[in-house]
Amino acid sequence: MVERRVTVGWPEGLHARPASIFVRAATAAGVPVTVARGDGRPVNAASMLAVLSLGAESGEEIVLASPDEGAEAVLDRLARLVSEGLEELPETV
Repeated sequence: MVERRVTVGWPEGLHARPASIFVRAATAAGVPVTVARGDGRPVNAASMLAVLSLGAESGEEIVLASPDEGAEAVLDRLARLVSEGLEELPETV
């Protein structure tokens, strides 16, 4: 299991528009990814309803994880997206 702990950088947290950006990026990643709030229960990062149900606020830590050993670069990119509050997934880290 590959894992990244990251602080939510969007001012509005992981809600509505930022959640949509994150879910699109997680879906496009091509590997299964989960997201959890702190040490809470992980949910499917490709599910808008699941991500919204986390209620992650700005400044809170979330955990991105994938069972795929080759997911290092994907999780790095998703972590950067979340921590910097970007509008789209970065091409490189």
